[in-house]
Amino acid sequence: MRDGWVTKRLGDAATLQRGFDLPTQDRVSGTVPLVSSSGIIDTHDKSAVRGPGVVTGRSGSIGNIFFIEEDFWPLNTTLYVKDFHGNDPRFVFYLLKRFDLNRFATGSGVPTLNRNFVHDELVNVPIFTEQKRIAGILDEALDGIATAKANAEKNLQNARALFESHLQAVFTQRGEGWAETTVDKLSTNLDSRRVPITKSDRASGKYPYYGASGIVDHVAEYIFEGNALLVSEDGANLLMRSTPIAFSVSGKYWVNNHAHILKFKNIPTQRFVEFYLGSIKVDDYITGAAQPKLNQKALNSIPIPIPKSIDAQTTVVDSIEVLSAETQRLESLYRQKLAALDALKKSLLDQAFTGLL
Repeated sequence: MRDGWVTKRLGDAATLQRGFDLPTQDRVSGTVPLVSSSGIIDTHDKSAVRGPGVVTGRSGSIGNIFFIEEDFWPLNTTLYVKDFHGNDPRFVFYLLKRFDLNRFATGSGVPTLNRNFVHDELVNVPIFTEQKRIAGILDEALDGIATAKANAEKNLQNARALFESHLQAVFTQRGEGWAETTVDKLSTNLDSRRVPITKSDRASGKYPYYGASGIVDHVAEYIFEGNALLVSEDGANLLMRSTPIAFSVSGKYWVNNHAHILKFKNIPTQRFVEFYLGSIKVDDYITGAAQPKLNQKALNSIPIPIPKSIDAQTTVVDSIEVLSAETQRLESLYRQKLAALDALKKSLLDQAFTGLL
């Protein structure tokens, strides 16, 4: 560590204080930012703290850290820096961002950031002029990283959007020889053979144990063998679609009662139906508010446009799979870039507060 740096309690470099209550009915629209654990959520006509300031989530979104340039009102879901002890506010902002503040949270129901634990953390602090220099470097470097991340995230979204656009074009611009049918006319439903096993009763093994969104576990025995299409029967993912609701499986495996299991006579038809179900919303076929459910009758009622000939189905599936593979390659590339940018950000913060920047 360089000369002029001292090690001290974080609380002796920046004292955190709980934000202030301000019920919704008492808020008066103005120009003063109201800061919650998720950021600036509204404005008020009065300030509670002179800016600039640093605010972090105390409950709710713990660990979110914000720099506020002007006077502000930190709400009671936050902790704000009450005393910078003569330190540069931007330096303190980055000092706090270096930590995973979630590890200082206590409570099982609604975890709350314990400021005393944060205060006891040891930190390295240089003289004020060095703090300004470091904060300036980090401002420029992290702004660049933020821009690069935004571009990578946009490219990630664009790759997915391009694939989805291609699917929509395939399934809406149908050629000659297409017909509209339903799942039950294309496949055999094997739901009656499903067997759920509670976690405590599962014997660990090598066979995948599938549920609504994919592999849940690996078990010692199997009840299905060969190719099949699994379709989510229940769960919030039917609406949110964070993972595919239809996915092909093969080999030997077990399926619980949260996924429909469909057997097809040939793979092109199976893959076609898989891609089609992945391209449409099934909201109108779902029952249940608390626990969304796509029952077998509803699944069978979904109209599916499909070429009559296997050769035509194969051509469509092949074109989709080529684009799907390229999309997955691009998504992997952009995710790697995002991970690298996060690692670079962490490295810069580590260097900044060990005197290496």
